[in-house]
Amino acid sequence: MKILVLNSGSSSIKFRLMESDTGGVLARGLIERIGEETGRMRYRPGNDGEVVREEPIADHRKGLSMVLETLTDSRVGALESLGEIDAIGHRVVHGGEKFSDSVMIDDDVIAGIEECSPMAPLHNPHNLEGIRAAVKNLPGVPNVAVFDTAFHQTMPPVAYVYPLPWEYYEEKRMRRYGFHGPSHQYVSARAAEMVGRPLKELCVITCHLGNGCSLTAVKNGRSIDTSLGYGTMCGVMMGTRSGDVDPAIIVELAKSHGLTPDDINRVIYKESGLLGISGVSRDMRDVEEAAEAGNHRAALALDLFADKVRKYIGGYAVTMGGLDAIVFTAGVGENGPEIREKICSGLEVLGASIDHEKNLVRGREEDITGTDSRVRVLVIPTNEELMIARETARLVGS
Repeated sequence: MKILVLNSGSSSIKFRLMESDTGGVLARGLIERIGEETGRMRYRPGNDGEVVREEPIADHRKGLSMVLETLTDSRVGALESLGEIDAIGHRVVHGGEKFSDSVMIDDDVIAGIEECSPMAPLHNPHNLEGIRAAVKNLPGVPNVAVFDTAFHQTMPPVAYVYPLPWEYYEEKRMRRYGFHGPSHQYVSARAAEMVGRPLKELCVITCHLGNGCSLTAVKNGRSIDTSLGYGTMCGVMMGTRSGDVDPAIIVELAKSHGLTPDDINRVIYKESGLLGISGVSRDMRDVEEAAEAGNHRAALALDLFADKVRKYIGGYAVTMGGLDAIVFTAGVGENGPEIREKICSGLEVLGASIDHEKNLVRGREEDITGTDSRVRVLVIPTNEELMIARETARLVGS
């Protein structure tokens, strides 16, 4: 089944045309600068070279039209006709409590995604732009919404309820939702294949470490706890996000320093994390380079990052009552042997250690487990697009 996977942002559309059965990528690309004076499309058919096209792109519908024109182009296209597209899978960030699984998109689903938009104002409205564009450009082709939050809807109340006055949950649905669901779902399933045991028998901690980070405790194939919450600022520190901080600091910033909600949002979302501590960059590679050159704040930022991740791993091992595997994924997790080693230093108490030489891998799948480790430690490149394609094929096929 040929699935077009779309991830629509405020001024961009990431796309990938995939064979859901094999996981093969027929074409991929990015539309960017939608609504600006000059837009750009980067397109790569199969494993061939990149095609770049620049012209004004007024809106998401125009952007998707460019994608479809290019996919069927006689020179670089991956399709002979649009009739070969069997379905379209959309990444949607927030499904709230309304959506606990991927769903076929209809008017009711669109209304439900709109209802969840206040909880993800930077994402859901733009996800909807992509959905509406697909419905208009390819009428009759089924569309499926795959939610970042859906995988975590198996969490028990003890994991998702915040200890605030009950009416905040009951009336406003303020609770832990979690994100990066397709990534955690994909790498936990792949970990079971690498370990050679059914996922339903395993306790796995998946560490999605990129510019945004989240860790998830996956027990018997189900998410039972995750580090991101109502929003995407909590949990471990990230590139520019603070992660967990004492709420008293937020109150003090508002009371004594005159910061508005927008100011506070900027500070903890865009000026904190690796960037805030190091003063160098949000990019782990830059911070590591600065630390090697003797920058003490950069070195502290790395130590803080590793410490926060380690604490979540330890806590989740206790929550699950056991630990069979730890998975590192996403940009930092897949490509950062130094930070992986720093994180794993001290996990011996959980029975987890890594092999230094095996850990030098970057960007590819590898079992980096140490010889004396009873817990498997794995590097698995994430493939959220494949997960979205598989979910889309599952629903359309049924």
